[in-house]
Amino acid sequence: MLEIALKGSKRYYGWIAFLLVLIGIGSMAWLDQLINGLKITGMGRDVSWGFYISQFTYLVGLAASGVMIVLPNYFHGYKPNKHMVIFGEFMAIAACIMCLLFIVVDIGQPTRMLNVILHATPNSILFWDMIVLNGYLGLNLLVGWVCLQADRARLPHPKWLKPFIYTSIIWAFSIHTVTAFLYQGLPGRHYWLTAILAARFLASAFCSGPAILLLVMMITEKFTTFKMPKKAVSTLVKIIMYAMCVNMFFFSLEVFTAFYSNMPGHMHPLVYLFAGYHGHTELVGLMWTFIGLAAVSITLLVTPKFRNNFKLLPWTLGILVIATWIDKGLGLLIGGFNPTPFHTITPYWPTAKELLVSMMVYAIGALVVTILFKIATEVKEELGQAQAMPCGCSTEDECDCTPECGCTDQCTCKEA
Repeated sequence: MLEIALKGSKRYYGWIAFLLVLIGIGSMAWLDQLINGLKITGMGRDVSWGFYISQFTYLVGLAASGVMIVLPNYFHGYKPNKHMVIFGEFMAIAACIMCLLFIVVDIGQPTRMLNVILHATPNSILFWDMIVLNGYLGLNLLVGWVCLQADRARLPHPKWLKPFIYTSIIWAFSIHTVTAFLYQGLPGRHYWLTAILAARFLASAFCSGPAILLLVMMITEKFTTFKMPKKAVSTLVKIIMYAMCVNMFFFSLEVFTAFYSNMPGHMHPLVYLFAGYHGHTELVGLMWTFIGLAAVSITLLVTPKFRNNFKLLPWTLGILVIATWIDKGLGLLIGGFNPTPFHTITPYWPTAKELLVSMMVYAIGALVVTILFKIATEVKEELGQAQAMPCGCSTEDECDCTPECGCTDQCTCKEA
């Protein structure tokens, strides 16, 4: 099926070329890092993890997002989203690749990756993180590709694949749990030293990940004939709503525990993030922006009138993604390192070269998504599955059609 990715419009080739240019620019910054070391980044002795690890942490949530589509379909027989399952699996592949690439650029020399395999240390959480990420990547590659090939041949999915599908669903929970253990295993970092961190990671993943997936799918709809069934979108948005509410509830529990118990080690990182500490207020504005955007997104999602407004939905999801990224993709990491064990503040901001290397990784991820989604949408078009109709609905929708909608005789979609 790879030959499908080699055929496309000028706009498709232009987008591929644009991504390759971004990858090339970022590669130059990475080569500079390979030559001069991590001193080109904003990291140092006190902040030894930076933008690379924070993006890795956030993207693990995106990798786990596909399970919110796969699980209802296979565990509960929820069929309205069956044609979206392949996109969730392909998004997980791209996210896993980006996660692994952020680890590669963070360790400095890529050859150090071999140490994890050649000198395996099962008592290290990083070893298990490597296992679960590569395992999840392999499972989604196997399941997604075999299922799409079977669909294209108009054959049922092989029975031998089912154990791998169910394993991938359970495995999705492990990738973020083990990633949380990386943070929780550092007793000197009080902001991360909490038993609920893994639960926070999962709640954040199950709201931000599906939100990003839906946004990418909406963009896909603009340039292809694929159309998500409205019922499937509505169900996924409800899942996002509940997950975001749980995410913020868990965050409020952290705040209550820290301040009600009056534990300095747990209070000071929150004070630094939201009020400033020792005159350092670098993140205060961003963190209150996170609170404001989270409140706005929850309000829009909880209110049925706004949640069911498909024109407003992209903005709602965008606000949610920005809010969760500020919290998990920036504040979580910097707040964990500050204040230092010496009760000092070491401000951290990614350097321009650090951002360029990150841009390279994101561009590679976007390239993978583009190619895989191109293949999936072309196969769906061949099969006539979940296709856009003149009235704006999907062929999978069920409603009462009117003559004014412009449907053809073969149109089975109806405007609600």
